[in-house]
Amino acid sequence: MKNQLSALALAIAALPAAHAVDLQAGDWTVTVGGNINAFHTQSSCNQPAGTVTGTALGDAALACGGKDSSTVIGNGLLPSMLNVGAKTRQEGYDIGATIGMGVATATNSAIGQNSVVDVRHAFVTFGNADMGSVKLGRDYGLFGLSPVLSDMTLLGVGAATKATQNGRVSLGHLGAGMVYPGTYGQIAYTSPSLSGVTLDVGVMSPVDAANTASDSPQFQARASYAGQGFKAWAGAKSQKFDPRAASATVAAAPGFTMSALELGASANSGPFGVVGTVQSGKGLGILSDGDQGSNTTTSTFLQATYQATDRVKLGLGWGKSKNDDGAGNALQSNQNVTAGLYYNLTKNLTLVGELGQTQSKAFNGNSARQDSVSVGGIFFF
Repeated sequence: MKNQLSALALAIAALPAAHAVDLQAGDWTVTVGGNINAFHTQSSCNQPAGTVTGTALGDAALACGGKDSSTVIGNGLLPSMLNVGAKTRQEGYDIGATIGMGVATATNSAIGQNSVVDVRHAFVTFGNADMGSVKLGRDYGLFGLSPVLSDMTLLGVGAATKATQNGRVSLGHLGAGMVYPGTYGQIAYTSPSLSGVTLDVGVMSPVDAANTASDSPQFQARASYAGQGFKAWAGAKSQKFDPRAASATVAAAPGFTMSALELGASANSGPFGVVGTVQSGKGLGILSDGDQGSNTTTSTFLQATYQATDRVKLGLGWGKSKNDDGAGNALQSNQNVTAGLYYNLTKNLTLVGELGQTQSKAFNGNSARQDSVSVGGIFFF
């Protein structure tokens, strides 16, 4: 089992590179692995709930459960997950399947059942070195996945939004620096690597948001380059949303076509690491496709880390997601700054301490802020 943080981060993308059990049966290899994590997060909010409306991650309505402070002992950016995979080689093709199931740590009840299961992955892949590989099933999208995998708060908490952490997960820099990559039913193709360059293209099941999804699928693409200590990526996605007719309870909404682009890079030199990415597009949304209609949103993320010792990594991350249009106390931007310390107690167990501040601003000048302290750990098996 690999103990590098980068390898551990890949646990959310597909079958984890780190796994505790390999079972060999003839031509088949079955793998079992996953993670358990929990963090004590204490937050304070400096303005009354509703100061900034919409998906305002720093407003008390979402950040502190409508109060001036909150406590959650729950998951960080990753859910606790069990991943099961199987792979074989048949007639010249490498074939593999993965199922990943996540559960939440925190609930608002001491007696209620915590039975909600988050099935993030359920897919099969087939291919070989000459043709590349094809994926069929449910998995993360291509757009936005690289920044999340590069975010140090993948092993921690980041934006400690109570509305999502209680019953699900925290947000890292999602909604405040980057958009969630999402999980889609999909058919995707990954090309063979050519001088370090890989191309991914995918046809995704369309998303229903504030508008009505069209009959046509969503399209995503990503080009990636990996060299010695350097990675770069560029991505795009597009989907048509049909108009929504008015009803007694819901206002009419015009149709639009979501179109977004992404550019990013990461570099490591000795103990130092940096990451930078920008995403921008019409209908991109704060957390999910089209969650703010046709508004144009731009998200920017910057991060610097320092490997102080073999066991200790220090990091500082900043992210901001900004809308172009709005009125009144509607959301103009979310911003998060997180400083973190990540200590490898063992090769499988990382202890984490983070200080975070999430701020939301409205177009009318209102602002709201959440300050948070998170302490906990994550164990990969």
